[in-house]
Amino acid sequence: MNRAALLAVPLALLVPSLAVAHGNTIEISATPQPVEVVPLPCFPSGKLTLGMTNTGRKATIADMRISGDPGLTLSRHQFSSYLPVDQLVKAPLEVTVPRGTAPATYSVRLQVGREQLTAPVTILPTPPKGPGDNLLLGEQAVASSTHGNMRLCGGVDGNADSEQWGASGWHDATKGVFPDNYGVDFIAPTTVGRVVLQTLDSARYPAAVMGIRDFDVQIRVGSEWTTVGEIRGNVQGHVSVSFTPVTSNAVRLVIQDSNDHGYSRIVELEAYSA
Repeated sequence: MNRAALLAVPLALLVPSLAVAHGNTIEISATPQPVEVVPLPCFPSGKLTLGMTNTGRKATIADMRISGDPGLTLSRHQFSSYLPVDQLVKAPLEVTVPRGTAPATYSVRLQVGREQLTAPVTILPTPPKGPGDNLLLGEQAVASSTHGNMRLCGGVDGNADSEQWGASGWHDATKGVFPDNYGVDFIAPTTVGRVVLQTLDSARYPAAVMGIRDFDVQIRVGSEWTTVGEIRGNVQGHVSVSFTPVTSNAVRLVIQDSNDHGYSRIVELEAYSA
């Protein structure tokens, strides 16, 4: 199952529900429907856009209560806003579920006053992790530090597009201080024989200027880390390191320097069994 298929979410028209707040009529909405979620800790969360529109005659303040079926983790449980007349006011809602959640359909409920809108949440199967599949996709990332503008999970979320690095990538929080570490701890021993790095490499930020220059590829067996690849003087955006397959419980990059001597920047880190 490729990432595009997993992330393909059918966009639906707004499904409105009407409520009354302080004498005004409020239209509430949620898109897309259904929202789709993969039960992995670093796979992109399901994202709903919540909306409230005041279709009355006066500006008002409205409070939306948000709840979900057991098993859903919601990023917020309330959406409150001042609502001018005939203006849609939106807020994001992220939906996640624990690892191993079985495929099923759940519900998120939105309520303003006495009225409710129910938005379906579809739990998708976990992507396969067999031969030829990216073993790090969506797994829990670990790092020596993470810059406040970035996400820890950004380097293993399946998005290898350098142009989207700012919204879907990782870099450390210690400018000019090396080494930096980034990798994944496996939940069970896993055979790894190839690690692929996509560092920053776009027209605006070339790898030779902003990418990772010097780094070691390491795997952990038991409690011992072993270096299986050493890269020095790299100016490429895409680097693949192959080695004799080893059953390990973690994989990481130990980054010794970047080409601008500032930050360690990863667009995507992948690992394969061979």
